[in-house]
Amino acid sequence: MIDGKVDISKFEDDVKPIDIKYYLIKYARYWPLYLTCIFIALVVVFLFHRYTVEEFEVRGSILIKQKNTPEARILDRSNIFSGGQNLENDILLLTSKNLAQEALNKLHLDVSYFAYTTIKEVELYDKSPIKVEVDRSGPQFQTGAIFLTKVSENEFILSKEEKGFFDFLNAKAEGPVDDEILNKKYKFGEEIRSSRANFSVYEIKPMREGDKLYFVIHNPSQVVDEYARSIFVRPINSYGTVLQVSMVTRVVEKGRDYVNALMESYIDYDLKEKNRISENTLKFIDEQMRILEDSLKMVERVMLNFKVENKLLDVNSEFGGVLGNIQNLEDIIQNIDFELSYYQSLQQYLQTKGNDYTDIIAPSVVGLNDSFLNGLIRSLVDASLERRKLLVLVNDNHPKVKEVDEEIAKLRENIFENINNLVANTLKRKKEAASKLEKFDKEFSKLPQTESNYTNIFRQYRLRENLYNYLLEKRAEAGIAKASNISDNSVLDYARMGSLIFPQKPKNYGMAAGLGLLIPLVFLFAYHYFNNRIMDQIQLKNAIRIPLLGTIGLSNKETNMLVAEHPKSMVAESFRSLRSALFYIASEKKCKKILITSSVSGEGKTFVSLNLAAAMALSGKKTCLLGLDLRKPKMAEYVGLDSKTGLSNYLVNKAEKEEIIMETKYENLYLVPSGPIPPNPAELLLKDKMEEFLKHLETEFEIVVMDTPPIGLVSETMDLLRFSDVNLYIVRQNYTHKKYLLMINDLYANDQIDKVYAVFNGIKAGGDVYDFGGYNYGYGYNYSYLRKNKYTGNYYEMEEKKPPSQWLDKLISRFKI
Repeated sequence: MIDGKVDISKFEDDVKPIDIKYYLIKYARYWPLYLTCIFIALVVVFLFHRYTVEEFEVRGSILIKQKNTPEARILDRSNIFSGGQNLENDILLLTSKNLAQEALNKLHLDVSYFAYTTIKEVELYDKSPIKVEVDRSGPQFQTGAIFLTKVSENEFILSKEEKGFFDFLNAKAEGPVDDEILNKKYKFGEEIRSSRANFSVYEIKPMREGDKLYFVIHNPSQVVDEYARSIFVRPINSYGTVLQVSMVTRVVEKGRDYVNALMESYIDYDLKEKNRISENTLKFIDEQMRILEDSLKMVERVMLNFKVENKLLDVNSEFGGVLGNIQNLEDIIQNIDFELSYYQSLQQYLQTKGNDYTDIIAPSVVGLNDSFLNGLIRSLVDASLERRKLLVLVNDNHPKVKEVDEEIAKLRENIFENINNLVANTLKRKKEAASKLEKFDKEFSKLPQTESNYTNIFRQYRLRENLYNYLLEKRAEAGIAKASNISDNSVLDYARMGSLIFPQKPKNYGMAAGLGLLIPLVFLFAYHYFNNRIMDQIQLKNAIRIPLLGTIGLSNKETNMLVAEHPKSMVAESFRSLRSALFYIASEKKCKKILITSSVSGEGKTFVSLNLAAAMALSGKKTCLLGLDLRKPKMAEYVGLDSKTGLSNYLVNKAEKEEIIMETKYENLYLVPSGPIPPNPAELLLKDKMEEFLKHLETEFEIVVMDTPPIGLVSETMDLLRFSDVNLYIVRQNYTHKKYLLMINDLYANDQIDKVYAVFNGIKAGGDVYDFGGYNYGYGYNYSYLRKNKYTGNYYEMEEKKPPSQWLDKLISRFKI
């Protein structure tokens, strides 16, 4: 309790929760700034989309089938229980430059066509009305943009265009143009030749005279490198063998065609590798048949001549069945020799070859039905093909190549062991057949000489004829096998449509709206965080420990005597609210002395002193306004009195009390001016005459308002506090620094001053915020609706509107706190 009243300072000790509504209202009032920034950000994104070349992703998928044979899985123990497929080699092959070259050979993408536009680069691709055929047999360099303008029905002119500021982003900036071919008329289909270029231009779609476009001739090797790098291959899932082939392109049709051509080239490559075995088999059979055909014709002529010379007509009836037995044995021996020859050639092939066995001929191809050897050789061929694929991409020292080499070595060792056994068994069978043939030859030798000679010739003929027919049969089988050969892999989904990946328009517009809101919000947060000035009542209450007694609005009037001259203004009403609160403080005093001070100059303590005194005088209280600021006296000037004689004269004994107490033109309001500026104001105010003068004022007046110097700048104010009943500490909005309040807080906390209250001065109206302080820890409800009379109903008739010429001030005022 303070003199039987409520101690309002205790309210400051209450813990106040964070006022979310305060921050929402505080930053929501800047909505025009947010809308402006969002609009600017959306416009920037729109322009970015307008002038940016779009990029699309096109995707296709290819199925990689299982290639490992059971024999290979048995030999490779690490793969016995694994059914998975190693897709790394197929991924590397699909991204290789060799396969990119094969795909580009089908599409001819070494020339790009563009529409003539100043907005952004638009590639025509298959919509181009012209086609440029480049002769690569002569010198042909990569060129920059060559502009083509049709000038007549069958003629055009080539030219170049000066590079613009943004042309470094598109194809126009790729390279130089051969000046030899420029600014000349050419006919469509005519060969255009120079020292650096050799090409022809064909019109494939009708063009109008004056139509203009440009094209760029690329270096083929650079095109291969670019497209090989642009392909992305990945498994669709971890447990399947389907690869997704995709690329990013600016033209959907162009990317679609390349992805499809690449997948088809991969299928063709796989089929080509599989056909190598059939081709080698056909080549081997054809060589054998050419040799055998000459021998067969020669024996046929010998047999015919022998029959003519010896007049032999019916050979079979003459020689009986002896010859048939001999022929059967000779056929068996011939087949055995063929098998033996194959095994021996296979041994020699395995000994002389390194690690590439793709040319080996399987036993089944030449009619040998050894399933185990067939499986081993097939596995060896597959391993060799895998090694060839790897060597396209990596060198011999790569771990994958080493792994395949180890598998080939195992297969080669097993094949050698199997062939040795087969050779031994074949030699044993041949020896048995030769022994039987020897017995039949002895029987045949007993026949007449003519019959014996003919039989020998006929045996040779039948032997060659049977072998020739056998090779014909095998050649047909090999041809059928090659014709029916298909790739192990297949295209699962061809690339059809593209999906836009850059720019992502919905995402960009969303980010623009978010940044348009976030950037000003962050700026405002930073501004308010680093702004050390007191901007509103919430900040003031959080920064100061003394009670807040009242708020004073900002006056736009020319006079400082606002209450006296404009009593119906809103600012005058705020002084009346302050006066009402002061009536309850120290109410038992017959003469209430009110001291007014601040931290620094310019916070409005003199303005508050003048108008508070005027408000007291208007209420019928005899009021004296005492100017104690002897260093910068201005009060007399504001009320229109002479300041030559004042308090300083009285304190130095050069004037009497009655001389310095001056009556103003306002009823019940008296003024004691400061007087001339003395050299020692602090010492003057400490004299006993000062205390004597104040006691005199107590007998003459009901209210004494003391205007003192800033407490943060001079020392005499601390000495004057002992004479006052109520102390008002003035804080001005957007002027007083928070650090200035540290001193008053320390003084209050250390009980060096008491009966001190804060007054918030210079509050500016504007925006949609109702600036009210609740009960302000005082007696009575302190309010001030500050929305430019919109919610006051024009109650304060004296409030004048700002002239229209001050529209900028109106706009700025909406952003004031």
